[in-house]
Amino acid sequence: MSAVTRRARRTLLPYLLLSPMLLFAAGFVYFPFLESAIHAVSIVNARGEITGFAGLSQFQYLFSRREFGIAIRNTLKLTLINVPITLCLTLTLSYLCIRRRTLSPLLEGLFALPMVVAMSSITLIAKVLFNPTVGFINHALHLSLGWFEDRHTAMAGILILTVWMGIGFNFLLFLAAFRDLDAGVLAAAALDGASRGRLLVSIQLPLMLPTIFYVLCTNMIQAMMTNGPILILTQGGPSRATTTLIYMMYTAGYASSNYSMAACISLVTFALTFLFTALLFRRDRKAVVE
Repeated sequence: MSAVTRRARRTLLPYLLLSPMLLFAAGFVYFPFLESAIHAVSIVNARGEITGFAGLSQFQYLFSRREFGIAIRNTLKLTLINVPITLCLTLTLSYLCIRRRTLSPLLEGLFALPMVVAMSSITLIAKVLFNPTVGFINHALHLSLGWFEDRHTAMAGILILTVWMGIGFNFLLFLAAFRDLDAGVLAAAALDGASRGRLLVSIQLPLMLPTIFYVLCTNMIQAMMTNGPILILTQGGPSRATTTLIYMMYTAGYASSNYSMAACISLVTFALTFLFTALLFRRDRKAVVE
Protein backbone atom coordinates (compact mmCIF):
# COMPACT_ATOMS: atom_id res chain seq x y z
CA MET A 1 0.00 0.00 0.00
CA SER A 2 1.47 3.32 -1.06
CA ALA A 3 1.98 6.28 1.24
CA VAL A 4 -0.67 8.25 -0.65
CA THR A 5 -3.25 5.51 -0.09
CA ARG A 6 -2.44 5.26 3.59
CA ARG A 7 -2.70 9.03 3.96
CA ALA A 8 -6.05 9.03 2.14
CA ARG A 9 -7.37 6.28 4.41
CA ARG A 10 -6.29 8.18 7.52
CA THR A 11 -8.00 11.30 6.17
CA LEU A 12 -11.26 9.55 5.27
CA LEU A 13 -11.52 7.29 8.31
CA PRO A 14 -12.90 9.95 10.72
CA TYR A 15 -15.57 10.92 8.20
CA LEU A 16 -16.54 7.28 7.66
CA LEU A 17 -16.89 6.79 11.40
CA LEU A 18 -18.99 9.95 11.70
CA SER A 19 -21.17 9.17 8.68
CA PRO A 20 -23.90 7.21 10.57
CA MET A 21 -24.36 10.04 13.04
CA LEU A 22 -24.28 12.65 10.28
CA LEU A 23 -26.92 10.76 8.26
CA PHE A 24 -29.11 10.49 11.35
CA ALA A 25 -28.69 14.21 12.12
CA ALA A 26 -29.41 15.14 8.50
CA GLY A 27 -32.60 13.11 8.42
CA PHE A 28 -33.98 14.03 11.86
CA VAL A 29 -32.47 17.47 12.59
CA TYR A 30 -31.20 19.41 9.58
CA PHE A 31 -33.86 18.44 7.05
CA PRO A 32 -36.80 19.14 9.43
CA PHE A 33 -35.22 22.48 10.35
CA LEU A 34 -34.87 23.40 6.66
CA GLU A 35 -38.46 22.31 6.03
CA SER A 36 -39.67 24.47 8.94
CA ALA A 37 -37.78 27.47 7.55
CA ILE A 38 -39.46 26.94 4.16
CA HIS A 39 -42.92 26.55 5.72
CA ALA A 40 -42.44 29.74 7.76
CA VAL A 41 -42.30 31.83 4.58
CA SER A 42 -44.92 29.84 2.67
CA ILE A 43 -48.66 29.28 2.60
CA VAL A 44 -49.30 25.71 3.71
CA ASN A 45 -52.68 23.96 3.59
CA ALA A 46 -54.10 21.54 6.18
CA ARG A 47 -52.43 18.60 4.41
CA GLY A 48 -48.99 20.17 4.77
CA GLU A 49 -48.70 21.10 1.09
CA ILE A 50 -47.12 24.40 0.08
CA THR A 51 -49.58 26.41 -2.00
CA GLY A 52 -47.90 29.79 -2.20
CA PHE A 53 -45.27 32.22 -0.94
CA ALA A 54 -46.04 34.35 2.12
CA GLY A 55 -42.73 36.07 2.77
CA LEU A 56 -42.50 37.61 6.24
CA SER A 57 -46.24 38.21 6.61
CA GLN A 58 -46.60 35.23 8.95
CA PHE A 59 -43.94 36.66 11.26
CA GLN A 60 -45.61 40.08 11.18
CA TYR A 61 -48.93 38.55 12.16
CA LEU A 62 -47.27 36.46 14.88
CA PHE A 63 -45.50 39.45 16.44
CA SER A 64 -48.76 41.42 16.49
CA ARG A 65 -50.60 38.76 18.51
CA ARG A 66 -51.03 39.38 22.24
CA GLU A 67 -50.79 35.65 22.91
CA PHE A 68 -47.28 35.62 21.45
CA GLY A 69 -46.05 38.21 23.96
CA ILE A 70 -47.64 36.24 26.81
CA ALA A 71 -45.96 33.04 25.57
CA ILE A 72 -42.53 34.70 25.44
CA ARG A 73 -42.98 36.15 28.93
CA ASN A 74 -44.05 32.79 30.36
CA THR A 75 -41.20 30.96 28.62
CA LEU A 76 -38.59 33.38 29.91
CA LYS A 77 -40.09 33.30 33.42
CA LEU A 78 -40.01 29.51 33.43
CA THR A 79 -36.40 29.45 32.20
CA LEU A 80 -35.00 32.19 34.43
CA ILE A 81 -36.53 30.67 37.57
CA ASN A 82 -36.16 26.98 36.81
CA VAL A 83 -32.50 26.92 35.77
CA PRO A 84 -30.90 28.67 38.81
CA ILE A 85 -33.06 26.75 41.30
CA THR A 86 -32.33 23.38 39.69
CA LEU A 87 -28.62 24.17 39.46
CA CYS A 88 -28.27 25.25 43.10
CA LEU A 89 -30.45 22.42 44.40
CA THR A 90 -28.61 19.66 42.58
CA LEU A 91 -25.21 21.12 43.47
CA THR A 92 -26.22 21.12 47.13
CA LEU A 93 -27.57 17.57 47.06
CA SER A 94 -24.51 16.21 45.27
CA TYR A 95 -22.17 18.03 47.67
CA LEU A 96 -23.92 16.46 50.65
CA CYS A 97 -23.51 13.00 49.11
CA ILE A 98 -19.80 13.17 48.25
CA ARG A 99 -18.73 10.93 51.11
CA ARG A 100 -19.83 7.32 50.77
CA ARG A 101 -21.81 6.19 53.80
CA THR A 102 -23.98 3.22 54.69
CA LEU A 103 -27.14 4.80 53.30
CA SER A 104 -25.42 6.45 50.32
CA PRO A 105 -26.83 4.01 47.71
CA LEU A 106 -30.36 4.60 49.01
CA LEU A 107 -30.01 8.40 49.01
CA GLU A 108 -28.36 8.47 45.59
CA GLY A 109 -31.12 6.27 44.20
CA LEU A 110 -33.82 8.54 45.62
CA PHE A 111 -32.20 11.69 44.23
CA ALA A 112 -31.71 10.05 40.81
CA LEU A 113 -35.27 8.67 40.74
CA PRO A 114 -36.83 11.50 38.66
CA MET A 115 -34.49 10.57 35.80
CA VAL A 116 -35.91 7.05 35.40
CA VAL A 117 -39.62 7.86 35.71
CA ALA A 118 -41.49 8.79 32.53
CA MET A 119 -42.50 12.42 32.21
CA SER A 120 -46.16 11.53 31.72
CA SER A 121 -46.15 9.39 34.85
CA ILE A 122 -44.51 12.14 36.91
CA THR A 123 -47.05 14.65 35.62
CA LEU A 124 -50.04 12.46 36.47
CA ILE A 125 -48.63 11.83 39.96
CA ALA A 126 -48.19 15.59 40.40
CA LYS A 127 -51.78 16.12 39.32
CA VAL A 128 -52.91 13.98 42.25
CA LEU A 129 -50.42 15.45 44.74
CA PHE A 130 -51.49 19.01 43.90
CA ASN A 131 -55.20 18.22 43.85
CA PRO A 132 -57.06 20.98 45.74
CA THR A 133 -59.17 18.56 47.81
CA VAL A 134 -57.35 15.23 48.20
CA GLY A 135 -53.79 16.26 47.34
CA PHE A 136 -50.95 15.68 49.79
CA ILE A 137 -49.34 19.09 49.13
CA ASN A 138 -52.35 21.10 50.29
CA HIS A 139 -52.87 18.76 53.24
CA ALA A 140 -49.23 19.04 54.37
CA LEU A 141 -49.14 22.82 54.01
CA HIS A 142 -52.68 23.34 55.37
CA LEU A 143 -53.75 25.05 52.16
CA SER A 144 -56.73 24.80 49.84
CA LEU A 145 -55.16 25.99 46.61
CA GLY A 146 -56.20 24.81 43.19
CA TRP A 147 -52.62 24.81 41.98
CA PHE A 148 -53.25 24.16 38.30
CA GLU A 149 -56.73 25.71 38.25
CA ASP A 150 -55.71 29.19 39.48
CA ARG A 151 -53.86 31.54 37.15
CA HIS A 152 -51.82 32.87 40.10
CA THR A 153 -50.46 29.47 41.14
CA ALA A 154 -50.45 27.43 37.91
CA MET A 155 -46.97 28.54 36.84
CA ALA A 156 -45.65 27.92 40.35
CA GLY A 157 -46.96 24.37 40.18
CA ILE A 158 -45.33 23.83 36.78
CA LEU A 159 -42.05 25.24 38.11
CA ILE A 160 -42.05 22.91 41.12
CA LEU A 161 -42.73 19.95 38.86
CA THR A 162 -40.07 20.81 36.26
CA VAL A 163 -37.45 21.47 38.95
CA TRP A 164 -38.12 18.05 40.46
CA MET A 165 -37.95 16.43 37.03
CA GLY A 166 -34.54 17.98 36.42
CA ILE A 167 -32.91 16.81 39.64
CA GLY A 168 -31.97 13.23 38.70
CA PHE A 169 -29.57 13.60 35.77
CA ASN A 170 -27.99 16.80 37.09
CA PHE A 171 -27.43 15.17 40.48
CA LEU A 172 -25.56 12.26 38.91
CA LEU A 173 -23.38 14.58 36.82
CA PHE A 174 -22.44 16.78 39.78
CA LEU A 175 -21.88 13.84 42.11
CA ALA A 176 -19.53 12.23 39.59
CA ALA A 177 -17.73 15.56 39.11
CA PHE A 178 -17.28 16.06 42.87
CA ARG A 179 -15.95 12.54 43.39
CA ASP A 180 -13.62 12.81 40.39
CA LEU A 181 -11.74 15.81 41.77
CA ASP A 182 -8.07 15.30 42.57
CA ALA A 183 -7.93 14.15 46.19
CA GLY A 184 -4.30 15.33 46.45
CA VAL A 185 -5.23 18.92 45.66
CA LEU A 186 -8.03 18.89 48.24
CA ALA A 187 -5.80 17.29 50.88
CA ALA A 188 -3.04 19.86 50.27
CA ALA A 189 -5.52 22.72 50.64
CA ALA A 190 -6.89 21.20 53.85
CA LEU A 191 -3.37 20.93 55.25
CA ASP A 192 -2.89 24.61 54.50
CA GLY A 193 -5.85 25.35 56.74
CA ALA A 194 -8.63 25.79 54.17
CA SER A 195 -12.09 25.28 55.64
CA ARG A 196 -14.76 23.20 53.91
CA GLY A 197 -16.42 26.38 52.68
CA ARG A 198 -13.17 27.71 51.27
CA LEU A 199 -12.45 24.35 49.61
CA LEU A 200 -15.86 24.43 47.96
CA VAL A 201 -15.72 28.02 46.74
CA SER A 202 -12.06 28.30 45.77
CA ILE A 203 -11.15 24.80 44.59
CA GLN A 204 -14.03 22.38 44.04
CA LEU A 205 -16.48 24.61 42.16
CA PRO A 206 -13.79 26.17 39.90
CA LEU A 207 -12.54 22.70 38.98
CA MET A 208 -16.12 21.70 38.16
CA LEU A 209 -16.81 24.65 35.87
CA PRO A 210 -16.96 22.54 32.67
CA THR A 211 -19.64 20.30 34.21
CA ILE A 212 -21.54 23.28 35.63
CA PHE A 213 -21.41 25.00 32.26
CA TYR A 214 -22.73 21.89 30.50
CA VAL A 215 -25.60 21.50 32.97
CA LEU A 216 -26.42 25.20 32.71
CA CYS A 217 -26.67 25.05 28.91
CA THR A 218 -28.69 21.83 28.76
CA ASN A 219 -31.07 22.96 31.50
CA MET A 220 -31.64 26.26 29.76
CA ILE A 221 -32.50 24.47 26.50
CA GLN A 222 -34.83 22.03 28.26
CA ALA A 223 -36.59 24.85 30.11
CA MET A 224 -37.12 26.75 26.85
CA MET A 225 -38.64 23.58 25.34
CA THR A 226 -41.00 22.80 28.25
CA ASN A 227 -44.31 21.51 26.95
CA GLY A 228 -45.24 18.05 28.27
CA PRO A 229 -46.39 19.02 31.80
CA ILE A 230 -48.28 22.02 30.42
CA LEU A 231 -49.98 19.91 27.76
CA ILE A 232 -51.15 17.34 30.32
CA LEU A 233 -51.96 19.56 33.31
CA THR A 234 -53.05 23.02 32.21
CA GLN A 235 -53.36 23.16 28.40
CA GLY A 236 -51.78 26.61 28.53
CA GLY A 237 -54.29 27.95 31.03
CA PRO A 238 -55.87 29.15 33.09
CA SER A 239 -56.19 32.44 31.21
CA ARG A 240 -52.96 31.62 29.28
CA ALA A 241 -50.97 31.77 32.52
CA THR A 242 -48.88 28.76 31.43
CA THR A 243 -48.87 29.21 27.65
CA THR A 244 -45.27 28.87 26.45
CA LEU A 245 -43.79 29.16 22.98
CA ILE A 246 -43.64 25.40 22.50
CA TYR A 247 -47.23 24.93 23.64
CA MET A 248 -48.33 27.75 21.35
CA MET A 249 -46.48 26.02 18.50
CA TYR A 250 -48.22 22.75 19.35
CA THR A 251 -51.68 24.30 19.32
CA ALA A 252 -50.99 26.16 16.08
CA GLY A 253 -49.70 23.06 14.30
CA TYR A 254 -51.76 20.19 15.69
CA ALA A 255 -54.95 21.83 16.92
CA SER A 256 -55.40 24.40 14.13
CA SER A 257 -53.36 22.82 11.29
CA ASN A 258 -51.69 26.21 10.80
CA TYR A 259 -48.32 24.73 9.90
CA SER A 260 -46.89 28.03 8.68
CA MET A 261 -47.57 29.70 12.03
CA ALA A 262 -46.18 26.69 13.90
CA ALA A 263 -43.01 26.89 11.81
CA CYS A 264 -42.65 30.60 12.58
CA ILE A 265 -42.98 29.97 16.32
CA SER A 266 -40.45 27.14 16.15
CA LEU A 267 -37.92 29.39 14.42
CA VAL A 268 -38.44 32.16 16.97
CA THR A 269 -37.95 29.64 19.79
CA PHE A 270 -34.81 28.33 18.13
CA ALA A 271 -33.47 31.87 17.70
CA LEU A 272 -34.05 32.73 21.37
CA THR A 273 -32.51 29.45 22.56
CA PHE A 274 -29.52 29.88 20.27
CA LEU A 275 -29.05 33.47 21.45
CA PHE A 276 -29.07 32.51 25.13
CA THR A 277 -26.70 29.60 24.49
CA ALA A 278 -24.32 31.83 22.55
CA LEU A 279 -24.37 34.38 25.38
CA LEU A 280 -23.57 31.64 27.89
CA PHE A 281 -20.67 30.45 25.76
CA ARG A 282 -19.32 33.96 25.38
CA ARG A 283 -19.72 34.74 29.08
CA ASP A 284 -18.33 31.52 30.53
CA ARG A 285 -15.94 30.18 27.89
CA LYS A 286 -12.92 32.02 29.30
CA ALA A 287 -13.63 30.84 32.86
CA VAL A 288 -14.13 27.25 31.73
CA VAL A 289 -10.97 27.16 29.64
CA GLU A 290 -8.88 28.68 32.44
